[in-house]
Amino acid sequence: MKIWVDGYEANVVNRVGSGQYAFEVLKNLEKIDKKNEYLIFLPEKPINEMPKERPGWSYKILKPKRLWTRIALPLALYSAKKKPDLFFSPTHYIPRFSPVPVVCSIFDLAFFHFPEFFKKDDLYKLKNWTKYSVENAAAILTISKSTKNDLNKFYGIKNEKITVTYPGFKEGVYHPVTNKESIEEITSKYKIEGNYIIYIGTIQPRKNLPRLIEAVSRIEDIKLVIVGKTTGAGRQGWMFEEVLDLPRKLSIEERVLFTGFVPDDELNLLVNGALAFTFPTLYEGFGIPVIDAMAAGIPVITSNTASLPEAAGKAALLVDPYSVDQIEQAIRTITTDKKLRSKLSKLGINQAKKFSWKKCAKETLRALEGV
Repeated sequence: MKIWVDGYEANVVNRVGSGQYAFEVLKNLEKIDKKNEYLIFLPEKPINEMPKERPGWSYKILKPKRLWTRIALPLALYSAKKKPDLFFSPTHYIPRFSPVPVVCSIFDLAFFHFPEFFKKDDLYKLKNWTKYSVENAAAILTISKSTKNDLNKFYGIKNEKITVTYPGFKEGVYHPVTNKESIEEITSKYKIEGNYIIYIGTIQPRKNLPRLIEAVSRIEDIKLVIVGKTTGAGRQGWMFEEVLDLPRKLSIEERVLFTGFVPDDELNLLVNGALAFTFPTLYEGFGIPVIDAMAAGIPVITSNTASLPEAAGKAALLVDPYSVDQIEQAIRTITTDKKLRSKLSKLGINQAKKFSWKKCAKETLRALEGV
């Protein structure tokens, strides 16, 4: 097969969310598939981390970047003398017009569940472009049964059109660390003293950080390290001012640390130094940070909603994300019970092994070849 791919979101340096998914799927497709022929479209030259060109794997730069799915991709598809067998878009957005079958990836439908958490323009774009994508795609990939159910519910998409391809964790990044000196060096660099729990993710309303911060304010002698940016996936973050200001309002500024972006090698050490990873988000399409933390052997507290139980299995403490009391009690329990932390650590490592980007790529390839 000749498969053309939208590589726009994969070709960025600091990847989060959909960008991480697109990059990992492409990287692993290149490794496992030497039979089919791939052409990856990019708005600029490939970054060093992208797979190197070889027979059957090549890149093409398209313009204009601003109107990528409206003009650049449709023009490339319609003007090609030899058209591909299909076009794969590892994002919510497919080319506005396509003369060949298209496969797309849908990560979540958070905008249906929490429209108030989105900017008006973003909400309109997400609803309408996602509707166009799911209705016009020949097949849909999604990252959890939870999102698959949402596609059934909100768009009436039939099960046979949807394939669940679970994401993986960063295998070269997250792993248990026994060298305490390395951990101490990193915690010292970020001026973290004493016991702490950690959160990783973009700072935005859906992540439920105000309730997490409030829960921490009720517990003495524990710090909260928040690793995340107020921007993500190439767009400006929103409604994060409340989160940044809340520790001051609660008089716990010295116990809540915002690190901003942290490189992967340092991030694993920060996670390993924590008593627990906390992720009481209101909604996730899957929750990659949960299995990242589990792969590092760190106990996890996460939500009992949406896809999080799928990701966590029985290897985490699940809480009602709307209950500050439950979040508080889970933190108290996990930070004071050493035997529980050890048990969850072992369960988490085994749970994380169930997910890999190689497996995700294999299932993606099977879906592509089935179109």
